[in-house]
Amino acid sequence: MEKSRIRLLRYPDVSVENVFEKEAELLQLHQANRLEKSLILWRTSTPTLVLPAGRKWPKTASLINELSAMGWQLFSRKTGGAPVPQTANVLNLSHLYNWPDSKPYSIVSAYENLCVVLTHFLASYGIKSHIHATPGSYCDGDYNLNINGKKIIGTAQRVVIKKGGGHVVLAQACILIDAVLETLISPVNLCYEHSAMQERVKASVHTSLFEHITERPSTEALFTRIQHAFIDSKLV
Repeated sequence: MEKSRIRLLRYPDVSVENVFEKEAELLQLHQANRLEKSLILWRTSTPTLVLPAGRKWPKTASLINELSAMGWQLFSRKTGGAPVPQTANVLNLSHLYNWPDSKPYSIVSAYENLCVVLTHFLASYGIKSHIHATPGSYCDGDYNLNINGKKIIGTAQRVVIKKGGGHVVLAQACILIDAVLETLISPVNLCYEHSAMQERVKASVHTSLFEHITERPSTEALFTRIQHAFIDSKLV
Protein backbone atom coordinates (compact mmCIF):
# COMPACT_ATOMS: atom_id res chain seq x y z
CA MET A 1 0.00 0.00 0.00
CA GLU A 2 1.24 3.47 -0.85
CA LYS A 3 2.48 5.29 2.20
CA SER A 4 0.68 8.45 1.09
CA ARG A 5 -2.66 6.64 1.52
CA ILE A 6 -2.10 6.26 5.28
CA ARG A 7 -2.32 9.13 7.79
CA LEU A 8 -1.27 9.20 11.43
CA LEU A 9 -1.97 12.37 13.39
CA ARG A 10 -1.14 13.08 17.02
CA TYR A 11 -2.60 15.99 18.96
CA PRO A 12 -1.51 15.97 22.63
CA ASP A 13 -3.33 19.26 23.30
CA VAL A 14 -6.04 20.31 20.87
CA SER A 15 -9.49 21.87 21.03
CA VAL A 16 -12.45 19.58 20.46
CA GLU A 17 -13.64 21.78 17.61
CA ASN A 18 -10.30 21.65 15.77
CA VAL A 19 -9.86 17.90 16.04
CA PHE A 20 -13.38 17.22 14.78
CA GLU A 21 -12.70 19.55 11.84
CA LYS A 22 -9.59 17.52 11.00
CA GLU A 23 -11.60 14.31 11.36
CA ALA A 24 -14.16 15.64 8.87
CA GLU A 25 -11.38 16.55 6.42
CA LEU A 26 -9.95 13.05 6.55
CA LEU A 27 -13.38 11.53 6.15
CA GLN A 28 -13.86 13.48 2.92
CA LEU A 29 -10.50 12.22 1.63
CA HIS A 30 -11.55 8.65 2.41
CA GLN A 31 -14.86 9.15 0.63
CA ALA A 32 -12.94 10.41 -2.41
CA ASN A 33 -10.79 7.26 -2.20
CA ARG A 34 -7.63 9.30 -1.66
CA LEU A 35 -6.87 7.65 1.68
CA GLU A 36 -7.03 4.04 2.80
CA LYS A 37 -6.41 4.26 6.55
CA SER A 38 -6.13 7.12 9.05
CA LEU A 39 -5.58 7.29 12.78
CA ILE A 40 -6.01 10.40 14.93
CA LEU A 41 -4.79 10.27 18.53
CA TRP A 42 -5.78 13.27 20.61
CA ARG A 43 -6.34 14.85 23.97
CA THR A 44 -7.71 18.23 25.04
CA SER A 45 -6.76 20.35 28.04
CA THR A 46 -9.97 22.38 27.74
CA PRO A 47 -12.87 20.68 29.59
CA THR A 48 -15.57 20.31 26.96
CA LEU A 49 -18.90 18.52 26.97
CA VAL A 50 -19.61 17.10 23.52
CA LEU A 51 -23.35 17.20 22.94
CA PRO A 52 -25.18 15.36 20.13
CA ALA A 53 -27.07 17.88 18.02
CA GLY A 54 -30.85 17.56 17.98
CA ARG A 55 -34.02 18.14 19.96
CA LYS A 56 -33.22 15.42 22.50
CA TRP A 57 -30.26 17.40 23.81
CA PRO A 58 -31.11 21.13 23.53
CA LYS A 59 -28.17 23.51 23.59
CA THR A 60 -29.76 26.18 25.75
CA ALA A 61 -28.26 29.40 27.05
CA SER A 62 -28.87 28.30 30.64
CA LEU A 63 -26.97 25.04 30.08
CA ILE A 64 -24.07 26.91 28.45
CA ASN A 65 -23.94 29.38 31.35
CA GLU A 66 -24.03 26.72 34.06
CA LEU A 67 -21.35 24.68 32.32
CA SER A 68 -19.23 27.81 31.97
CA ALA A 69 -19.56 28.45 35.70
CA MET A 70 -18.21 24.93 36.25
CA GLY A 71 -15.26 25.61 33.91
CA TRP A 72 -16.65 23.65 30.97
CA GLN A 73 -17.27 24.53 27.34
CA LEU A 74 -20.07 23.01 25.24
CA PHE A 75 -19.59 21.68 21.72
CA SER A 76 -22.42 20.26 19.63
CA ARG A 77 -21.84 17.76 16.82
CA LYS A 78 -24.12 15.92 14.40
CA THR A 79 -23.12 12.41 15.48
CA GLY A 80 -23.22 10.63 18.81
CA GLY A 81 -25.94 9.25 21.04
CA ALA A 82 -25.33 10.91 24.42
CA PRO A 83 -23.19 13.64 26.03
CA VAL A 84 -19.48 12.82 26.33
CA PRO A 85 -17.06 14.73 28.59
CA GLN A 86 -13.59 15.58 27.30
CA THR A 87 -10.73 16.68 29.53
CA ALA A 88 -6.96 16.23 29.77
CA ASN A 89 -7.72 13.00 31.66
CA VAL A 90 -9.33 11.36 28.63
CA LEU A 91 -7.38 10.06 25.64
CA ASN A 92 -9.20 9.69 22.33
CA LEU A 93 -8.73 7.99 19.01
CA SER A 94 -10.49 8.18 15.66
CA HIS A 95 -9.73 5.34 13.24
CA LEU A 96 -10.91 5.78 9.67
CA TYR A 97 -10.58 3.01 7.11
CA ASN A 98 -12.13 1.79 3.90
CA TRP A 99 -14.15 -1.37 4.42
CA PRO A 100 -12.98 -4.17 2.09
CA ASP A 101 -15.08 -4.38 -1.06
CA SER A 102 -14.75 -8.16 -0.94
CA LYS A 103 -17.08 -8.58 2.05
CA PRO A 104 -20.40 -7.06 3.17
CA TYR A 105 -20.16 -4.33 5.78
CA SER A 106 -20.94 -5.55 9.30
CA ILE A 107 -21.40 -3.17 12.24
CA VAL A 108 -20.63 -6.01 14.65
CA SER A 109 -17.39 -6.91 12.86
CA ALA A 110 -16.34 -3.25 12.74
CA TYR A 111 -16.86 -2.88 16.48
CA GLU A 112 -15.03 -6.13 17.13
CA ASN A 113 -12.08 -4.91 15.05
CA LEU A 114 -11.74 -1.84 17.26
CA CYS A 115 -12.19 -3.84 20.46
CA VAL A 116 -9.36 -6.19 19.45
CA VAL A 117 -7.00 -3.21 19.29
CA LEU A 118 -8.21 -1.75 22.59
CA THR A 119 -7.98 -5.11 24.34
CA HIS A 120 -4.37 -5.42 23.15
CA PHE A 121 -3.64 -1.90 24.38
CA LEU A 122 -4.86 -2.71 27.89
CA ALA A 123 -3.18 -6.13 27.84
CA SER A 124 0.15 -4.43 27.12
CA TYR A 125 -0.13 -3.04 30.65
CA GLY A 126 -1.08 -6.45 32.05
CA ILE A 127 -4.78 -5.53 32.29
CA LYS A 128 -7.53 -8.01 31.45
CA SER A 129 -10.70 -6.41 30.10
CA HIS A 130 -14.19 -7.51 29.10
CA ILE A 131 -16.51 -6.13 26.44
CA HIS A 132 -20.07 -5.35 27.49
CA ALA A 133 -22.51 -2.56 28.33
CA THR A 134 -22.03 -0.75 31.66
CA PRO A 135 -25.36 0.42 33.10
CA GLY A 136 -25.05 3.85 34.69
CA SER A 137 -22.05 4.90 32.59
CA TYR A 138 -22.02 7.93 30.32
CA CYS A 139 -22.77 7.21 26.66
CA ASP A 140 -23.26 3.53 27.45
CA GLY A 141 -22.96 0.91 24.71
CA ASP A 142 -22.56 -2.82 24.12
CA TYR A 143 -18.91 -2.37 23.11
CA ASN A 144 -17.52 -0.69 26.21
CA LEU A 145 -14.30 -2.13 27.56
CA ASN A 146 -14.54 -2.86 31.26
CA ILE A 147 -12.18 -3.81 34.09
CA ASN A 148 -13.90 -5.79 36.84
CA GLY A 149 -17.27 -4.58 35.59
CA LYS A 150 -16.29 -0.89 35.44
CA LYS A 151 -16.07 1.06 32.19
CA ILE A 152 -12.66 2.31 31.14
CA ILE A 153 -13.20 2.76 27.38
CA GLY A 154 -16.26 3.80 25.43
CA THR A 155 -16.56 3.24 21.69
CA ALA A 156 -18.63 4.67 18.86
CA GLN A 157 -18.96 4.12 15.14
CA ARG A 158 -20.12 5.96 12.07
CA VAL A 159 -20.27 4.69 8.49
CA VAL A 160 -20.40 6.77 5.30
CA ILE A 161 -20.54 5.81 1.62
CA LYS A 162 -17.59 6.40 -0.69
CA LYS A 163 -17.98 8.09 -4.04
CA GLY A 164 -18.64 5.27 -6.48
CA GLY A 165 -19.74 2.89 -3.74
CA GLY A 166 -18.17 1.16 -0.76
CA HIS A 167 -18.05 2.05 2.92
CA VAL A 168 -15.78 4.17 5.09
CA VAL A 169 -15.77 3.30 8.79
CA LEU A 170 -15.09 5.95 11.42
CA ALA A 171 -14.43 4.14 14.69
CA GLN A 172 -13.87 6.16 17.86
CA ALA A 173 -12.83 5.44 21.43
CA CYS A 174 -12.55 7.48 24.64
CA ILE A 175 -10.08 6.05 27.16
CA LEU A 176 -10.21 7.17 30.80
CA ILE A 177 -6.59 7.72 31.82
CA ASP A 178 -6.52 9.56 35.14
CA ALA A 179 -10.00 10.96 35.54
CA VAL A 180 -11.49 12.47 38.68
CA LEU A 181 -14.72 10.64 38.03
CA GLU A 182 -17.12 12.77 40.04
CA THR A 183 -15.81 15.87 38.26
CA LEU A 184 -16.00 14.12 34.88
CA ILE A 185 -19.66 13.11 35.16
CA SER A 186 -21.00 16.32 36.74
CA PRO A 187 -21.50 18.14 33.41
CA VAL A 188 -23.12 15.04 31.92
CA ASN A 189 -25.69 14.88 34.70
CA LEU A 190 -26.27 18.61 34.40
CA CYS A 191 -27.10 18.04 30.75
CA TYR A 192 -29.55 15.25 31.66
CA GLU A 193 -31.20 17.60 34.12
CA HIS A 194 -31.56 20.39 31.56
CA SER A 195 -32.99 17.91 29.05
CA ALA A 196 -35.68 16.87 31.59
CA MET A 197 -34.40 13.28 31.79
CA GLN A 198 -34.58 11.13 34.89
CA GLU A 199 -31.44 9.16 34.05
CA ARG A 200 -28.21 9.99 35.87
CA VAL A 201 -24.64 8.80 35.31
CA LYS A 202 -22.79 7.16 38.22
CA ALA A 203 -19.11 7.76 38.91
CA SER A 204 -18.85 4.38 40.67
CA VAL A 205 -19.32 2.38 37.45
CA HIS A 206 -16.23 3.91 35.81
CA THR A 207 -12.52 3.36 36.28
CA SER A 208 -9.33 4.77 34.73
CA LEU A 209 -6.01 3.38 33.56
CA PHE A 210 -3.87 4.87 36.30
CA GLU A 211 -5.92 3.05 38.93
CA HIS A 212 -4.55 -0.23 37.56
CA ILE A 213 -0.88 0.48 36.77
CA THR A 214 1.98 1.87 38.83
CA GLU A 215 3.70 3.75 36.01
CA ARG A 216 2.47 7.11 34.78
CA PRO A 217 3.23 7.20 31.04
CA SER A 218 3.23 10.50 29.20
CA THR A 219 0.63 11.37 26.58
CA GLU A 220 3.12 10.61 23.79
CA ALA A 221 3.98 7.26 25.38
CA LEU A 222 0.28 6.38 25.53
CA PHE A 223 -0.13 7.43 21.89
CA THR A 224 2.77 5.17 20.91
CA ARG A 225 1.33 2.23 22.84
CA ILE A 226 -2.02 2.63 21.06
CA GLN A 227 -0.30 2.98 17.69
CA HIS A 228 1.58 -0.28 18.31
CA ALA A 229 -1.69 -2.00 19.22
CA PHE A 230 -3.09 -0.96 15.83
CA ILE A 231 0.04 -2.12 14.01
CA ASP A 232 0.03 -5.48 15.80
CA SER A 233 -3.62 -5.97 14.84
CA LYS A 234 -2.81 -5.01 11.21
CA LEU A 235 -5.68 -2.49 11.28
CA VAL A 236 -3.46 0.49 10.51
